Amino acid sequence: MSKALIIIDIQNDYFQGGNCELVNPVEASLKAKELLEYFRKNNMPVFHVQHINLRKGATYFLPNTIGVQIHENVKPFENEIIIEKNFPNSFLETNLESELEKQNIKELVICGMMSHMCVDSTTRAAFDLGFDCTLAHDACTTKDLVFLDKKVKASEVHNSFMSALGTIFSKVLDVKSIIKE
Repeated sequence: MSKALIIIDIQNDYFQGGNCELVNPVEASLKAKELLEYFRKNNMPVFHVQHINLRKGATYFLPNTIGVQIHENVKPFENEIIIEKNFPNSFLETNLESELEKQNIKELVICGMMSHMCVDSTTRAAFDLGFDCTLAHDACTTKDLVFLDKKVKASEVHNSFMSALGTIFSKVLDVKSIIKE
């Protein structure tokens, strides 16, 4: 079974000074970088997913901005595929599935941003498409949310989504364990 790394939306707007700053994006991106380096060293396929926000009223990931660019910590090599998407689900109206099929990839290691949005949507879609998924929880992050006028801390949001995804959709491990496997 061939395996690929999917790095979702680790883009400048999620970092300090960006238009949608997350909690601890540097730390999560450095964990993603560890996975990226491992996959590169072992000549395993890597797919970078880049969100281009075309939604009316969007405030981040706008076309032709610095914020939409993939962050330097996980900058793609020329031979690595970049999948551009316009929705949270990295498979929706993209060529990701066909690119994975071309390389007979059946197993995905997934990481990126945001845990509650694009990471969740993509992991669930990958499961529905029959992929065997492993999610690197420490190479993902999110932001504080509000529900019923109460702040939900990013750590609680993240842990809730990781625990939900770990029930059936994916194995949820830290980067060190994934590399050790």
